[in-house]
Order: sequence, then structure tokens, then C-alpha cells
Amino acid sequence: MKKMLLSALIVVLLLAVGYVTLMKGGDVDSAQARQLVHAGARLIDVRTASEFAAGHIPGAINIPLQQLDSRLTELQPKVTPVVLYCRSGNRSGSATRMLKNAGFTAVHDLGPMSRW
Repeated sequence: MKKMLLSALIVVLLLAVGYVTLMKGGDVDSAQARQLVHAGARLIDVRTASEFAAGHIPGAINIPLQQLDSRLTELQPKVTPVVLYCRSGNRSGSATRMLKNAGFTAVHDLGPMSRW
């Protein structure tokens, strides 16, 4: 019985840590993202075109995650800073990994648009 209770407690703690990590968002906060964009970073919304049309951060460029691989040339040169965001942080996290794997060196993940 004690082992079951301990196991349940561990699962709950792991879920809580995962939730906090997920809610934290990307690797930059609002102030850092705004500063990067003000300094010339490209602000990229990786949500779908319909999500973008329904509302987006002013000045953002819409490159849906599904199209990102085929539109990498639009983000050249690879040293230009990029700030990515989406609805929940999942797609921007995937886009961050994709860009870094493609050799982009200044990639920043805001995570959810709500963090702006």
C-alpha cells in the first residue's frame, strides 16, 4: 500500500513539473522577445494561416510550421535573429529545433503568443 501511494505521489509530482515547464513557454520571455524584435529580429508566427488571420502580434510574419522547411530561404541569412511563437508553444518548439538543425544560429522561442 505504501509503495502504491509513493508511486502515485511521484506521478503527481512529475505531472506538476511537466505542467510548470509547459506553461513557462519558450527560451525567452516577453521583455526579451520584444527587445530582440525591436533590435531587428524577425518575428515568426508558425501557426496556420487561418489562426494568423484571426489575430497575431503586429509585425509578425506567418510561416506555418508545415511550410517552414520549404520556406527557410525567406529567413536568410542564418545569423539574423528569429523569434518564433505559436498558440501553445509546441509548434514554436518544433520550429526552433528545425531552424537550429538547419544551421540558424540566433533562434529564440517565445512559446505561446499569450506570452507577448
